Amino acid sequence: MGAVKARRMPRAVREQQMLDAAVRIFGQRGYTAASMDEIAELAGVSKPLVYLYLNSKEDLFTACIRREARALTEAVRAGVRPDLSADGQLWTGLRAFFTHTARNADAWAVLHLQARTHGERFAAEVTAMREEIVAFVTQLITAAARDVHRDPHLSEGEAAGLAEALVGAAESLADWAGTTEGVTAKQAAATLMNFAWAGLGDLMTGRPWSPPREPETEPVAQAG
Repeated sequence: MGAVKARRMPRAVREQQMLDAAVRIFGQRGYTAASMDEIAELAGVSKPLVYLYLNSKEDLFTACIRREARALTEAVRAGVRPDLSADGQLWTGLRAFFTHTARNADAWAVLHLQARTHGERFAAEVTAMREEIVAFVTQLITAAARDVHRDPHLSEGEAAGLAEALVGAAESLADWAGTTEGVTAKQAAATLMNFAWAGLGDLMTGRPWSPPREPETEPVAQAG
């Protein structure tokens, strides 16, 4: 009786295995140092099969960026609880972000470090992801202001600027948490809430910070 043939693995499953291996190698070794031989070996396939499925190292890296960018944005969106107050929504969104980046350190390295520093093609993929997250956070901030008072003074441009600042702070804090021993996702989220919400909370209730009055450039005429 002949040997039973091993069941062939579906292409989609095999491709995900290749992407898993590639994200790990790219994240840990960097795009330039990573080799297709290493990726094929870790995925348990031949190098020609990797090229057959994903064409080139550049296309493989792009596929990794797109998959991990999609996973991160979906995690943040799914993490926000719309039934909560404004601070509760921000808190759950931040916890989802920091939980995902902590659990997927290699993917975060690919998105936040490797993709940004190895050419416009890769950087553009990350920029698209970041713009989507900033737009989502802008919506959260605008909706929160609208809920707190019916006629919010928060302009669309100001909300977008706040979202940009918040996302940038979250990205930097994710890098810090990833290299600082003992920092949990919950602690990282609480750190950013303590930093950001004191100001955002006042803004939501119509108590924005105002800069100190600048001295007059021209002397004020005295009444004679």
